[in-house]
Amino acid sequence: MWLCTQHGFYSIVQKRPGEYHVRARLRRDLMNLRELCGAAWQIHRSEGADYRWRAVVEADDLALIMANLAESIDYANFKGRIHEREDQAAKSPAYGALWFRLLCLQEERHPHEALASRRRA
Repeated sequence: MWLCTQHGFYSIVQKRPGEYHVRARLRRDLMNLRELCGAAWQIHRSEGADYRWRAVVEADDLALIMANLAESIDYANFKGRIHEREDQAAKSPAYGALWFRLLCLQEERHPHEALASRRRA
């Protein structure tokens, strides 16, 4: 599961029953999540892995993460919030690209067609 949040970008997978890896590209994102949840999970560095940073948590911790992320939504526009946060603003172009590609799927258009129609508007 990918989560794009105001606290960071996360990829969460279940490696074994009851063992979840909360992975991030940036250590700061996992530190933000740990602080949000008031937790003390260890943050591990995994050189050569797809995601360099990870925390290994149990099902109860994962439920805590999801609840805290949901409760932290206090904005009307996600892209605007990311732009406002100094520690997240560099992700704006990536989130914008993801938003646009998913819009193309929604509209059943090739990205080049969608760009051309937006320029004409």
